[in-house]
Amino acid sequence: MSNLSVAPNHVVSIAYTLSLANGEVADFADADEPLVFIHGIGQTLEAFDAQLNGLNVGDGFSFSLTAEDGYGVHDAGWIIELPRSVFGGDDVPADLLQLGAMLPMQDQDGNPMDGEVIEIGDETVKMDFNHPLAGEALNFTGSVLAVREATAEELDHGHVHGEGGHHHDH
Repeated sequence: MSNLSVAPNHVVSIAYTLSLANGEVADFADADEPLVFIHGIGQTLEAFDAQLNGLNVGDGFSFSLTAEDGYGVHDAGWIIELPRSVFGGDDVPADLLQLGAMLPMQDQDGNPMDGEVIEIGDETVKMDFNHPLAGEALNFTGSVLAVREATAEELDHGHVHGEGGHHHDH
């Protein structure tokens, strides 16, 4: 095992639990299937990375992020009414429109964004494009399982390769 500390451009493996203020577990990863990411390049929340800086393998962590440091406050401007016709067409499943469904959409520039169906009217569909955890304080607990230096290729590609990482099909 290396004696590296968590620092930018290192590949970090962690087990963690993310819980919300009401105690609901929103996400987790265990030691069998840890979260593996390149630290400090924007794969994870900046404030999350900052909390892990300097930790060593075996160290535990427990910290909270405010909504502002997490996925932002809930923004009413991200609740948008779309014409129901957007969801029509032969290639759209008839049962696509369900209250609470998360639908992959695109903004006007073609960037992917997920929206939750919150209201279905005769002419329009109201969708919420806020992150599902917007407005939530995030409570993280967990431990650092492994730290290694990222390879030049990983840094170039912007993601982890190999075990626990992204696999390219050649």
